[in-house]
Amino acid sequence: MVKTQSLKGEVSAKELAELFGISDRSVRELYDRGIAKKSGRGRYLLTESVQLYTAHLRGVAAGRGGEDGVLDLTAERARLAKEQADGQALKNAVQRDEMVPAVEVERGWTTVCRRVRNAMLAVPSRVRQSLPHLTAYDAGVIDREVRDALSELGTDDGDRETDLGGVGQHGPASEDEAVGMD
Repeated sequence: MVKTQSLKGEVSAKELAELFGISDRSVRELYDRGIAKKSGRGRYLLTESVQLYTAHLRGVAAGRGGEDGVLDLTAERARLAKEQADGQALKNAVQRDEMVPAVEVERGWTTVCRRVRNAMLAVPSRVRQSLPHLTAYDAGVIDREVRDALSELGTDDGDRETDLGGVGQHGPASEDEAVGMD
């Protein structure tokens, strides 16, 4: 056991580094962070430096502050690992055809909606052919009602968001977005 009296005094950076099991440069970094105490140029107060260093190590081990940089780095590494895992999970889902790019979904729905629109616009003329006694006025009324219904469907944003389950509520989809398929 070391006597308290021998712990009093000053030591060089090299001696303190040897005692702590670190490099001379690390001792200077500890000083810069307030974890080692200098007595003069290249000299360190042994007792105070040991006490500060052990308090620092206890704080780091307990995870309470002492080493904010280490804790931040650990949290950032965990966040990066999660993001990488999420990215890989998305790639795997796309490869298994469980997800498709949103731009493809949008393109598909645009085609479906265009076909529905064209079929609906053809209804008045088809009804007029099927019912020869229908007047031009009657066909015009049917045509106006179909066009009004299509216009209403195209402009009712509140119902459209609900009907599509929220898809498209933020404008056109970007090519990077993907939509899950059940």
